[in-house]
Amino acid sequence: MADGNFDALRAAREEAYSTPLDRIDVSLGERFQNNTIWPFFERLRHEDPVHYTAESEFGPYWSITRFDDIVAVESNHAVFSSEGSISIQEQADDFQLPMFIAMDPPKHDAQRKVISPIVSPHNLQNLAPIIRERAGKILDELPVGETFDWVDRVSIELTTQMLATLFGFPWEERRKLTYWSDLTTNDMSETMTLDEVRNELMGCAFYFQNLWNQRKAEPLGTDLISMLAHGESTRDMPLMEFLGNILLLIVGGNDTTRNSITGGLLALNQFPDQYDRLRADPSLIPGMVSEIIRWQSPVAHMRRTATRDIDFGGKTIRKGDKVVMWYASGNRDETVIDNPDAFIIDRARPRHHLSFGFGIHRCVGNRLAEMQLRTIWEEVLLRFPRIEVVEEPVRLKSNFLRAYKSMKVRIPARH
Repeated sequence: MADGNFDALRAAREEAYSTPLDRIDVSLGERFQNNTIWPFFERLRHEDPVHYTAESEFGPYWSITRFDDIVAVESNHAVFSSEGSISIQEQADDFQLPMFIAMDPPKHDAQRKVISPIVSPHNLQNLAPIIRERAGKILDELPVGETFDWVDRVSIELTTQMLATLFGFPWEERRKLTYWSDLTTNDMSETMTLDEVRNELMGCAFYFQNLWNQRKAEPLGTDLISMLAHGESTRDMPLMEFLGNILLLIVGGNDTTRNSITGGLLALNQFPDQYDRLRADPSLIPGMVSEIIRWQSPVAHMRRTATRDIDFGGKTIRKGDKVVMWYASGNRDETVIDNPDAFIIDRARPRHHLSFGFGIHRCVGNRLAEMQLRTIWEEVLLRFPRIEVVEEPVRLKSNFLRAYKSMKVRIPARH
């Protein structure tokens, strides 16, 4: 069984298998928030892997839940287009944010190429000692024998420091990046109006526009803003496209790694035999990092739009239909991954997962994410025999990101 509260999962399993198949809607954010989505995905994989939901909060959509089917959709960008929105949720007509991940070739390829040097092997080599130094400093400042929030003290702090470096962002104001990322991905309806969120995001646009103007007046540098300001296919972007790409880079460089750092510690606590094996043999860290990313599936889904009618998986998907690839489900596909609900740090093919996507839209920063996770765990093992999760984490209500708002932990005092 997948991680989480067993009573809640048992109830969810009963609901998943008693609900009429055509009434199943896996887009409900509450099921991700309480971590009970898994039996619904399981049933769809077994009984209806290309599944149509006629009514949902987000309108009608197709669910692609098996690993190989997701790869097939990702591989056919001519029929399954990224244009417009990569999420099941449509962008508002009066607040469109174009971004290169929501584009098809050739524009997608040209814009992606501009920022790819930031994650070149040479640049990753330069970043490695910086990441290690910062990870060590963050861990050395953690309280021992006290309860604290791992998400805020470690996951957010490490990734936000890295993001500030990649952007050449003012260091003392780096938590603005966390704030803007949360505005983009969180449901803020309980605390802010839609207009307030948009105003804050426009503040982000103008802040980065000032940085852009500075970098444009200077020779080409090694940070993302300089690359965008000097890139042939990005230097003349309209303001909203500029903001869209900035938010994409903020979320892509922050949320996925941050939630995998949290999810990894949670997994080790839920599978203590694996934690023991890791402590006994730290050489297992690289494979474990890939297993963390698979098991966490930080991006739960990506969406495509059909450009024409197509027969797929025995169903007819019509032109204009919304097609949702559920990475979280594909990463638990029993026909491709053995014992997929278990967290196993020495899998034979640890990188055989969908968390980074597939094909032309595969995550450009995947090697940087892996390096940050690898480094933090190497530094953790040097310092602490064990870090205990002391209560169930608070998860984000989102069907797009499998994210954590907080997770209370304790580092036992050494005797």
